Amino acid sequence: MSAIPSDPAVQRIDPLNDPAWDAGLAAFPGATCFHTAAWARVLRDTYRFQPSYFTTRTADGALSSIVPLMEVNSWLTGRRGLSLPFTDECEPLGIDRETLRTTFRAIVAHAKVRRWKHWELRGNTTALDAPSAVSFHGHRLALSSDSARLLARCDSAVRRAIRKAEQAQLTITFAHDLESTRAFHALLCKTRRRLGVPPQPLRFFENIQRHILSHRKGCIVLARLGDTPIAGAVFLHFGRSALFKFGASDETFQQFRPNNLVMWRAIDWHARNGFDSLDFGRTSLGNEGLRRFKLSWGATERRISYARFDPRAATFVKAPDRSLGWHNGLFRVLPVAIARLLGAAAYKHVA
Repeated sequence: MSAIPSDPAVQRIDPLNDPAWDAGLAAFPGATCFHTAAWARVLRDTYRFQPSYFTTRTADGALSSIVPLMEVNSWLTGRRGLSLPFTDECEPLGIDRETLRTTFRAIVAHAKVRRWKHWELRGNTTALDAPSAVSFHGHRLALSSDSARLLARCDSAVRRAIRKAEQAQLTITFAHDLESTRAFHALLCKTRRRLGVPPQPLRFFENIQRHILSHRKGCIVLARLGDTPIAGAVFLHFGRSALFKFGASDETFQQFRPNNLVMWRAIDWHARNGFDSLDFGRTSLGNEGLRRFKLSWGATERRISYARFDPRAATFVKAPDRSLGWHNGLFRVLPVAIARLLGAAAYKHVA
């Protein structure tokens, strides 16, 4: 823990050195799995990113605000602070305008010392009065224990797809083990090739299993036809909120609609086990197909905005959404093995 020269009220800490970190998050209604020490540990162990979380505390020492940041130091893309790498949304917690102004100055001072190209906040940037660097669609589904009601809120096409998958007698499992993690990753490699995107390296998912899934802070839902995994999804948990983080499938079996059954069984399971909401993560504004898929489950749409500040120019700047582009066509034709190698090499720099 260290005080910031510009304001001693703001402290920069590493949550991995605080055994009570996750317990302290319970006081913040907006906290998600991305704010936890477990997620920070996944990022550190996989990519060696360094946590720098800016915090304030009450008079009795309790956390009163948190701006989570990690330093990404890349020879290819430069040194910068992100809140947080590989998260769809990781908003500041407990921040009012005055606290954010104080913390903002502290982050700028640290960014100059560390020579960051920029630092970026992902979500709830309105208190900064900053222009949006880039925006995405966000979708969240309110859950209830009434399965029939949840199903009725789905589009008719979704309900038909679920019935078709059930008639195919697919087996659905909820897992936390390493073998299931590796089975999911194999499906992900096929899906990412189809989409023209390199897959995250296996060690990233192995660390998710080690630090999150094995502690029952999330699950992998797999659909099998016989003994063959044909679709799956990874869900992360915090409190009574769940997040759909990754989805994958083998297109060879698309006629059985396994993705729909995986999602429906996951929604139903989370609802019956006391979760209040399921977040579907971010969707690029240009990805209308994925947007329709998420809306088809009865989810509510919102806008997720990022803010990016360049400390050298002392101004907010724009950021491109590189989810879609020329590179998609390239990765669609690469062998899976080559795409895996490129993904393992590239993601540390992209963050």
